This record gives sequence, structure tokens and C-alpha cells, in this order.
Amino acid sequence: MMIKMFTTQLSGLFKRISEKQEFEIEDAARLLAQAAVGQGSIYIKAFGEMEAVTAEALYGAEPLPSVKKFDESAVLTEADRVLMVTRFSTDDEAVGLAERLAADGVSFIGISGVAAESDGGLDKLADLHLDTKVIKGMLPGEEIGERVCMPTSMAALYIYFALGFVIREMLEEYED
Repeated sequence: MMIKMFTTQLSGLFKRISEKQEFEIEDAARLLAQAAVGQGSIYIKAFGEMEAVTAEALYGAEPLPSVKKFDESAVLTEADRVLMVTRFSTDDEAVGLAERLAADGVSFIGISGVAAESDGGLDKLADLHLDTKVIKGMLPGEEIGERVCMPTSMAALYIYFALGFVIREMLEEYED
């Protein structure tokens, strides 16, 4: 029974992401594709379980063009872009990095669940932000009012694949 509920919730989540952020996904892909077309690289920085997106981008069956794993020693130029992925828009480490990137004039995309108390969060700092829409559990738990099952990395991977489709389409058009 729980698997059926989970599948239904997950299908609904993917549909909401697709329908409500179609244009944002295109804009984000365009910003990232600029690095692949120019002299830059797409750096990916993920936090916690969101490293699943890094693994897919670097080692998956279809790695993202011009992608590199971000580390603090990277010397970024205006031609580079950063894709930053974290569970919540209020993640302190991600927000700290976002502030440094913004101060250095480096364009970056954020992917995270937008927390209600997100004043100076990743969603406000990023050039473009994509919302995983996962900020609490999707299924009822054993206790009254409890929510369980937060597929944050699955939502981020869905967004990543959507970005990848659009980036590849743009690069094909550019090469033609």
C-alpha cells in the first residue's frame, strides 16, 4: 500500500515540477549551456544526499557536457557556471558558497526545496533557482501528524535530467 501511495505522490511531484517550472528550467539550461558553448565549464556542487546529482552528471550514462566537480580550489572565470544542489534553500554551507559566488560575479543555478523561512536563502541568491518542492515528508507516518519519505535527491535528479535534455538540445542547435 505504501509503495502505491509513494508512486502516486512521486508522479504528482514530478508533474508539479514540470508544469510550474518549465520556463525556469529552460532559462537555467540556457545559462548553463553558455559555459559549454563558450570557454567555460559547468561546475557542480552538491551537498549531502544531493551528491547523487554529482554522480549522475560526472559518471552517468550521459554526462553533462563541460561538467566538472566543484571544489574550493577551482579558479572560476566569467565563462564558468555553477550548478549548486542542496536539500533546503536555507542550507548554511550552500548559502555561504552562494554569497561568495555572487560577490565574485559567478553565475550559478540553485536547486533546492524552498523553505518557508528562506529570507537570504539560495533561492534569493542564485541567478536562477529551481524548487524541488520537497520540504517535508510526502507520506503519513505512524504517529499523528508525522510525515515520512523525503525523496529530495529524486526530485533534484528529475530537475537535473530536465536541464540535461534542454542543454543538449541547445548545443545541437548551436552546432548546426
